[in-house]
Amino acid sequence: MTARATPDFASRLLAWFDVSGRHDLPWQHPRTPYRVWLSEIMLQQTQVKTAAPYFQRFVDALPTLRDLAAAPLDDVLALWSGLGYYARARNLHAAAKRCVELHGGELPRDLDALTALPGVGRSTAAAIASQAWNDRHAILDGNVKRVMSRYHGIEGYPGLPAIEKKLWALVDAHVASPQLPDKRLADYTQAQMDLGATLCTRSDPACVLCPLQDDCVARREGRIAELPTPKPGKAPPQKHAHVLWAEDAQGRILMLRRPPTGIWASLWTLPQTEDADAARDWFQAHLTGDYAAAQSLPPIDHAFSHYKLRLQPLRVRAEPIARIGDNDDLRWVARDELTSLGIPAPIRKLLTNEGA
Repeated sequence: MTARATPDFASRLLAWFDVSGRHDLPWQHPRTPYRVWLSEIMLQQTQVKTAAPYFQRFVDALPTLRDLAAAPLDDVLALWSGLGYYARARNLHAAAKRCVELHGGELPRDLDALTALPGVGRSTAAAIASQAWNDRHAILDGNVKRVMSRYHGIEGYPGLPAIEKKLWALVDAHVASPQLPDKRLADYTQAQMDLGATLCTRSDPACVLCPLQDDCVARREGRIAELPTPKPGKAPPQKHAHVLWAEDAQGRILMLRRPPTGIWASLWTLPQTEDADAARDWFQAHLTGDYAAAQSLPPIDHAFSHYKLRLQPLRVRAEPIARIGDNDDLRWVARDELTSLGIPAPIRKLLTNEGA
């Protein structure tokens, strides 16, 4: 089946959206380019229900693109703390600065210029342009890939370049339909995302409620569970590390800023080492105290996109040595100051739950 075989695809989808779509998302009121852009970045790898409160907190603190560009990176990361995939926040900050430098402090409307911004790929740029300005551009996020794979019966893992090329050709054909009014591109873009998020879900899709069910290849052929084709799987590797929770007599916690690249880049976390021996060596090089009295806490399991990490926390009373005061990447932090720092979610949870 091709996109040309179903000319009423857009009209049926829009009719469903008018009744059943999501119309009360925080970035829709008002729907400005900055708010749309921020929401699209937050919604990469994150569901709406999780992103919504973070979005509101973020725009309350940084209501404009220029505010974001002028903010220290630490402030941006603190606002992002808990959302995960922190490269998104760093790219957002870098993109805002570039917009100030190159585009007069505004997001560029040109699709190529949008795509050139850090953290903005082809689909994200199209989602921004279509929702912010009603420009006619097709999107292909995870939800749309799933809808298109089922509706058109496309076999093969959607992340493969050859399959993704087919899917792009289909969404481009749909968005070019004369049945899609120019003034409704923003609604059409949201409708596609809503359909995938609420009806055409990964498991247990509500096909009986779907406005596209009559022409859906997967439904007609009984292949809903097969499509889209899953990613060829292999078990992610398991890694281990120790984290050192050093606390002084005042109850301050020693925090270390991660390097500007790599996992948890630029975030503040507990000093981390490969094993217990390295943790002891680090302690002796930076702190004074009775390391033998260190308390071993329950391990923390955390999953990244490409591997699993088990952290073994060691909590110990310690005192600083003079050189810490001269190190910008080491800081003694009082408990009530932790909220002002960008801290990885598992570390923040550890400090919160065990900190009583």
